[in-house]
Amino acid sequence: MLKSISLFVLALVGGVLAGEKSAGCGKAPSKFTTTKASSISVNGKNRQFTVRVPERYNKDTPYRLVFSWHQLNANMDENVRGGDTNRGGALAYYGLPPLANGTAIFVSPDGLNKGWGNSGGEDVLFFDAMFKAVTEDMCVDTGLVFSTGFSYGGAMSYALACARAEVLRAVAIISGAPLSGCSGGTKPIAYYGQHGTSDSVLNVSMGRQIRDKFVKNNGCTPLASEPQPGQNSVKTDYKGCKDGYPVEWVIHKGDHNPSQKDGNTIFAPKNTWDFFSQFK
Repeated sequence: MLKSISLFVLALVGGVLAGEKSAGCGKAPSKFTTTKASSISVNGKNRQFTVRVPERYNKDTPYRLVFSWHQLNANMDENVRGGDTNRGGALAYYGLPPLANGTAIFVSPDGLNKGWGNSGGEDVLFFDAMFKAVTEDMCVDTGLVFSTGFSYGGAMSYALACARAEVLRAVAIISGAPLSGCSGGTKPIAYYGQHGTSDSVLNVSMGRQIRDKFVKNNGCTPLASEPQPGQNSVKTDYKGCKDGYPVEWVIHKGDHNPSQKDGNTIFAPKNTWDFFSQFK
């Protein structure tokens, strides 16, 4: 089964670059709802995930597909419903569905041991299996597949940026680090990174480390010095990147928090969606 999934993903590489419709286009979805978890076997383990379908889903419209990976000691349900942002919690799907306005399907996977250890690449294979299941059942633009997450979820998105750059169009990594590994990691992918200089869990140097891999892969011009946050966050768009492979970096003064604010506004959702939605 895993071999067939891997061959399926490889077969889609050309489709990703061309932005083709998935096999699920034109068919009424039969497997997924917004309220019931789905199960799939990967490496002999039962893995679960939830799919959020747009309210006015049209079987003939190719949708963006966004994978939203939860942080350590959370689960898919917490990612789906959101937490208390005043206590370091994240908005549901990191605040993206309202901004997507019905143009995206969201997937919330459930981690083993409430994290993304990715032992032997098993969480990457889990991604492959979910991708196959969703694109075969629903209408997806295979050139507009994205991944985001905070902390361990950011680490998993980084692992996918390394291992599945041909499948994903872009990633958005909030306070991430190289915790889930990096198999491959030689190909370009559009990359948004965000980190706090006062991060007491994953030092900002880790965020810079994983960012710099894709600064290099994307052919961007390195900065002469690291941007420093002011009262609000500071956003930097790298120059000289390969066409279609931008790198954007946001630095702020905050701690390990997915819901960091500029004034009263949590800025990660808009930054992330603006970055994802530039790709058509």
